[in-house]
Amino acid sequence: MKLSPNCYDCLKRLIVQAASMATNDVVERECVIKEGINILDTHFSQDQISIIVATKLHDAIKSRTKNPDPYRAMKDTEIAVARMLSHELKNNHNHGFTGLLRFAAMGNAIDFFRPIELVKQEMRQSISFAIDMSAEFETRLKSAGDILYLADNAGEAFFDLPLVRWMKQYARVTYVVKSAPVQNDITVEELNISGLTAEFDNVMTTGTATPGIDFAQASAEFKRHFAAADIVFAKGMGYYEALSELPSDGRILYCLKAKCQPVSDSLNVPLHSYVALLQ
Repeated sequence: MKLSPNCYDCLKRLIVQAASMATNDVVERECVIKEGINILDTHFSQDQISIIVATKLHDAIKSRTKNPDPYRAMKDTEIAVARMLSHELKNNHNHGFTGLLRFAAMGNAIDFFRPIELVKQEMRQSISFAIDMSAEFETRLKSAGDILYLADNAGEAFFDLPLVRWMKQYARVTYVVKSAPVQNDITVEELNISGLTAEFDNVMTTGTATPGIDFAQASAEFKRHFAAADIVFAKGMGYYEALSELPSDGRILYCLKAKCQPVSDSLNVPLHSYVALLQ
């Protein structure tokens, strides 16, 4: 999915947010924001994918402030909230594949642009899919031998785990996290903090510190697994923005909340809709 004009303001907002989290020095923060906007103006193009530009911004902010993980405190909060809510809500959604899929999707309500209290309120509400290909999901997953599960935000692992356990009845499931911090994406460190690493059995990283996936930076190991997987289960908008640029081969299952207008428009669903899409 290519950038739209609306993406400029969102990326500018991202610069301000990341810079504010990266340093408490007001003067340095203003310099970092200015540098980030210059990078944005240089690289913003409707021929470009948003995650590529976002990665350049994050790399510059982390380098300039010498802070390798600006979203550390936010991720810790998200893990604590997700742990609590997943235990509170899991019995409401533990009813077969469709219930587990909705439960996993609910975890994608975690949003670094929204106050955590609003996220908590939303996650306590029932959800439905504006695009619902769950029946096709289930059929494909039951016949798969090797599933690559691309994880999104810190804290979502608590909501992913019941679905991964269900998948493991039928296939080998590899849970994929980021190799280093970027935004509030889950890394090996957050999975360890959550206490869930052993629960997933097979864990690997993309080899990148990028939102979604930039195959130009991804590790050779990840690219081999991606090419060989029977099913790629992709959580979140970042993976949709990146992988929707690939030719459709019927093996990518998108599970996400459409949190911005460009993604909603691309999927032709209302803003804030949940989607279970097979392409």
